[in-house]
Amino acid sequence: MVAAIPLMIVPFVLYNLAMLGVFGAGGIAALQNEVMSLSMLSGAIWTLSVGDVFILVALVVLFIEILKATRNGSGSLLNHMLSMLVFIAFLVEFLLVRNAATQNFFILMTVAFIDVVGGFAVSIRSAGRDVSIGL
Repeated sequence: MVAAIPLMIVPFVLYNLAMLGVFGAGGIAALQNEVMSLSMLSGAIWTLSVGDVFILVALVVLFIEILKATRNGSGSLLNHMLSMLVFIAFLVEFLLVRNAATQNFFILMTVAFIDVVGGFAVSIRSAGRDVSIGL
């Protein structure tokens, strides 16, 4: 039953914790905090911010969710419904909360939408292969 919990809740919670000030300065300024920087061979300096880490976490979670969508079982429908609720939570927060009106949050919301649509598409496709027609 734990497998039915949508993992896209993790980036959603992380973003909201950052807005509350858990990762340093609260609000949108927390997204710009530098996690690491590397000097490249070209001489440029590549930096990774907290907002970028949230997007990376969301992409890893999306990969895991797509893999979970290939399973056929009693928890897969519940997972799809809960993933839809997580996307709706993203959408409502994006529209109604001032600190959620950022590019990072929009990308996280888009990843949640791809999770919902991709999960349904993969499940329908794999369920179609399970149907056998006997004569």
